[in-house]
Amino acid sequence: MSVKEPMNRPYSFLVAAGAVLAQAAIAAPAASTAPAAPLDASNPFAQVSSLPFHYPAFDKIKDAHFKPAFDAGMREHLREVAGIAANKAAPTFENTIVALERSGRLLARVSTTFSNLQSANTNDALDAIDREMSPKLAAHSDAIYMNDKLWQRVKAIYDKRDSLKLDAESKHLVERYRRDFVRAGANLSAADKDKLKAYNGEIASLQSTFAQNVLKEANASALVVNTRAELAGLPDADIDAAAAEAKKRGLDGKYVIALANTTIQPQMALMTNRATRERLMAASLARGSHGGEFDSRALVLRLAKLRAEKATLLGYANYAAYSLEEETAKTPEAVNKLLGELAAPAVNNAKKEAAEIQKVIDAEKGGFKVAAQDWSFYTDKVRQAKYAFDESQLKPYFELNNVVQNGVFFAATKEFGITFKERKDLPVYDPDVRTFDVFDANGKQLAIFILDYYARPNKQGGAWMNEYVTQSALLDNHPVVANHLNIPKPAAGQPTLLTYDEVRTAFHEFGHALHGMFSNVKYPTFGGANTPRDFVEYPSQVNEMWATWPEVLANYAKHYQTGAPMPKELLDKVQASKKFNMGFVTTEYLAASLLDQRWHQITPAQVPADVLGFEAQALKEAGVDFAPVPPRYRTTYFSHSFSLGYSAGYYAYLWSEKLDADTVEWFKENGGLLRKNGDHFRQTLLSRGGSADAMDLFRNFRGRDAKIEPLLERRGLTGN
Repeated sequence: MSVKEPMNRPYSFLVAAGAVLAQAAIAAPAASTAPAAPLDASNPFAQVSSLPFHYPAFDKIKDAHFKPAFDAGMREHLREVAGIAANKAAPTFENTIVALERSGRLLARVSTTFSNLQSANTNDALDAIDREMSPKLAAHSDAIYMNDKLWQRVKAIYDKRDSLKLDAESKHLVERYRRDFVRAGANLSAADKDKLKAYNGEIASLQSTFAQNVLKEANASALVVNTRAELAGLPDADIDAAAAEAKKRGLDGKYVIALANTTIQPQMALMTNRATRERLMAASLARGSHGGEFDSRALVLRLAKLRAEKATLLGYANYAAYSLEEETAKTPEAVNKLLGELAAPAVNNAKKEAAEIQKVIDAEKGGFKVAAQDWSFYTDKVRQAKYAFDESQLKPYFELNNVVQNGVFFAATKEFGITFKERKDLPVYDPDVRTFDVFDANGKQLAIFILDYYARPNKQGGAWMNEYVTQSALLDNHPVVANHLNIPKPAAGQPTLLTYDEVRTAFHEFGHALHGMFSNVKYPTFGGANTPRDFVEYPSQVNEMWATWPEVLANYAKHYQTGAPMPKELLDKVQASKKFNMGFVTTEYLAASLLDQRWHQITPAQVPADVLGFEAQALKEAGVDFAPVPPRYRTTYFSHSFSLGYSAGYYAYLWSEKLDADTVEWFKENGGLLRKNGDHFRQTLLSRGGSADAMDLFRNFRGRDAKIEPLLERRGLTGN
């Protein structure tokens, strides 16, 4: 199973406010009960969107609207919070916790929309706002979480929570608030609070800069070639798209291959020119570490030191210990155990796969040893020899709209009874974005779904889901969720044909969307996919199973020209090859996960001086330093670890996959793609968001704890 990119969850310290509060702080204005200066009524964020489900008015939102809306939103939120803290009435669940959940609505509107657009459709103006607002937003968070009067009210409610006769979700909310306040420094001395604010402020700024550097570096490092022959092996449509990209950059007559955010680039699977593959590999590996304005090495070292110092200040051994405390894994030791147990068998499998590739190279008298740039190209040849098919045979059967309508949507209708209707009247931020009304089995509208699948130079790499409006019964909010992929857009008039991995990614991200759509909780803190990072990937990974489920595959895998179904023999080969190349897939993921842990399990004194030297040593010590299979992300462009909120959390995909693999077995044991199975999954788990302990939700669904054997079997690790 391919590891997919994270859902882009704007993590916040006050989820109730929906603020994109990257952890940071500069001096914040003192909270005041004086009336906040209102936002000009002409600003589209001044009031709740009048569009269905409060869908954002993208046609009215301009770059210039964000900063004043942020400023007004923070002022209004601080005034609301100050009123809660200064309330002369004794603290109660309603006048403190629920009041906090209701606060910050303006800030929620602007911060959520800004964060999502800055990921999907950024520009220099939005990047500048992000750099300016990140530390201010985190200072705003600190002003709330370090408000001692507010903390004392929260603590008083927490201390008597068992006697308040709260329902389970409300009690869980009280416990969540107490935890978040403590982790944000509420118990620190005044001097230490000032230190924490300083750490937070710089961390937020650096994370913002890192994220922007990764995107800009990917564009700046794009491969430029002079002749069509150098791109031999790529489909004509892809070469035409490369020529169009070059022309757009003022390089008429040349060809430009933009870089994906992973280390191995997708074009390497098809390029017959090894010199071109080698150049593409070198450009990919060098990102952020070859000097210039987008070099990220100094940022990495400073972030690692600041995070370690912050963890120490808060009483943790290292940043990983701090980060993992609120995940289902709980401790670095638990994560190290899982990754360590899988590293050796994964690398052993990868070495066996490398030996098979080398046989093909030698048989062709290639005269070279397999290297990273050769892996995917020769893997397809090995696959063809083993299963008599290659990836290029599949693409004509995976036309984008057919995959979505007759694959992704079809499976959801069969499993949950939901249906979809495209609408053209809602404004969008890019002409390629599509919107759909989603209806529940009873015919009532459930959500609005935004689909944004094509790559753009101003779009964050990878694939993710986000929420523009998160469900909450308290606020009477209904879900508006989006999926984002980075599929290269073909030349005008050409069909969009997907790779097998892109098909699985579409199903994966829609699993996240279902998590958001099915949310049925009271409090916004728990809405949608607001769950631990090592649990949030679980429902999306489960949804991948339907991509190759025979009934679903037969419904969408049809030739884009003739409509003929994928031949059964080809379909059978797809199924038979599921464990193929799992050594590579597991090793590249483990290498990145181990790097993420290594950077965050050091003390301030252990922060190295050399990023690449530290990386090489960490991979060697973990036993995953196998050159033909580099980490899925190297440190200098590892956005998950240094800007996306997955710090010490990239292991989450594998941790979640243990739950996913066991859940797939449950579906198989219970008849597969049936409404009764989907309804059980939805009622016990998907609809609950973060309203209960994540592992309790899993047990409620499965009837027991997860077993690891299905995961080992899936990844071909049982015989090592």
